[in-house]
Amino acid sequence: MKQLKVQVAVIGGGTAGLAAYRAAKEKTDSVVVIEGEQFGTTCARVGCMPSKLLIAAADAAHHAGHTDAFGVFVDGQIRIDGSKVMQRVRSERDRFVGFVLDGVDQIPEQDKLIGKATFTSETQLQIDDHTIVDAASIVIATGSRPSYPAAWNELGDRLIVNDDLFDWTDLPKSIAVFGPGVIGLELGQSLHRLGVKVLMFGMGGQVGPFTDPEILAYAQKTFAEEFYLDADAKVENIVRKGDLVEITYQDKQGVQQVAEVDYLLAATGRAPNTDKLGLENIEIEKGPRGVPVADPFTMQTSVPSIFIAGDASNQIPLLHEAADQGKIAGSNAALYPNIRAGLRRSPLAAVFSDPQLAMVGLTHKQVSEKYTGCNCFETGSVSFENQGRSRVMLKNKGLLNIYGEHGTGRFLGAEMIGPQAEHLAHLLAWAHQNRMTVSQMLDMPFYHPVIEEGLRTALRDLNAKLRLGSEMLNECMECGPGC
Repeated sequence: MKQLKVQVAVIGGGTAGLAAYRAAKEKTDSVVVIEGEQFGTTCARVGCMPSKLLIAAADAAHHAGHTDAFGVFVDGQIRIDGSKVMQRVRSERDRFVGFVLDGVDQIPEQDKLIGKATFTSETQLQIDDHTIVDAASIVIATGSRPSYPAAWNELGDRLIVNDDLFDWTDLPKSIAVFGPGVIGLELGQSLHRLGVKVLMFGMGGQVGPFTDPEILAYAQKTFAEEFYLDADAKVENIVRKGDLVEITYQDKQGVQQVAEVDYLLAATGRAPNTDKLGLENIEIEKGPRGVPVADPFTMQTSVPSIFIAGDASNQIPLLHEAADQGKIAGSNAALYPNIRAGLRRSPLAAVFSDPQLAMVGLTHKQVSEKYTGCNCFETGSVSFENQGRSRVMLKNKGLLNIYGEHGTGRFLGAEMIGPQAEHLAHLLAWAHQNRMTVSQMLDMPFYHPVIEEGLRTALRDLNAKLRLGSEMLNECMECGPGC
């Protein structure tokens, strides 16, 4: 068996792993990156990029069918060619993956190892049956995989996850989506708008990532108006019936229903890929899901020479977070034992549904827990239903809640559903990272008429409640509420 000795070994060739490799390589030439399957990122292959391609097609279909209100009439039936839709999704997906692989190809061959890595000690990895790697420090960046009840495996090829969907050559007639989270909402709504019959089921009333009861209720109502969504479903039985999936459930009125669909899409979460690394062979502190516990600023585990990053870390499963964690972990692995705290940016998350969902900074739950027992924060709000620019574009669905601290007036966080939430969230994330007060944010320029004026309305509402600004005006003199 081949023996290899290096300064840094990175397990995983995805977003976090490649970021860790590059960061380590800046500080030492003795780095190897180990990949068990195929190099490339979840985002490019089966995540954010192909899902946005499907969303773009769905938006085109939706907009074409909703022009009457503008006095613009599309004569004739709108026809959706599912094979053409999926052809573009696959073609552009492969293009994005190609860019990632181009970067991988630039990594020297001697720095790449193909095979499954298993810990045999804190500083030693066995790669399949061909190589033993001795490393002064190790970065775990093995990513995650879809997670769902084992019983669903009996559905065979009628059970799919998002990884499978993007290899479709055509669109089905019907699908049941389990899990109205980020993946479920984006894919479920897109398929609905592309003519697929969609039934969406959830548990406990959760829709999207929200913790704010007002925003959550608004999201539940909004999506349920467009397609069947039961966020607290009572599903009695799921069985395969020929080439269909038969689902027996109680509808929202408590009446038993039986539905047959072409596929069941499991969007019930993801599990970190840390369970087959041989971690039982070393003494390392693990969290509730069996994932090594790590310092979020250094990515160092309880074993000083082992670091963890990306989805495998069970912290925040987002590409920009994985890249940041990978950079920190790789740099510290190369510098070990002289590690340093890395830059952690303000939390920022978005869901590209319509309307979009976003969260910035502290969540409502985190703010409430932080200030338990005192009336130390306030919530400023704006509805986008009457906001000027939103109504102009007929994108006037949404609600934004923004949280601020009494005394200091500091902006704490926000949760929102609404038009162009991805852009509003970026503005708020920049303000949060710069620890701005609500008053300072109000001193920033706001053009007219733009959706960002709705954000200003919420900030004004919050500032008034913090007793740091003038009383809130419900309407501006130019064009009403939300300006």
